[in-house]
Amino acid sequence: MGLTEALREARAEVAARVAEFDETTRILAEARGDSDTDDEHDPEGTTIAWDRAVSAATADSARQRLADVETALARVEAGWDGTCVGCGRPIPVERLAVRPQADRCVECASRR
Repeated sequence: MGLTEALREARAEVAARVAEFDETTRILAEARGDSDTDDEHDPEGTTIAWDRAVSAATADSARQRLADVETALARVEAGWDGTCVGCGRPIPVERLAVRPQADRCVECASRR
């Protein structure tokens, strides 16, 4: 699989995760509604407020990852060939799949 295809696949996967987390956050917000009850002392487990905060934070993280993937994809579509700005060697597609914002190979990134 080429770099562009890997990034497009990563974008689709992350976009689906963002939508999933946003939906979970929406459902949790609806579950709380306008209730003024105190769910902070629920002996049954975590609170709705906690679950909602975790879901929102996870969605924010996924949105940042999506932005990173989209930035990398735009860089590739503009002509970047996936070479390291430090040493000029190709950055492995596997690294870019994990860290799409990477513009350096592991070796050069570790020297920074």
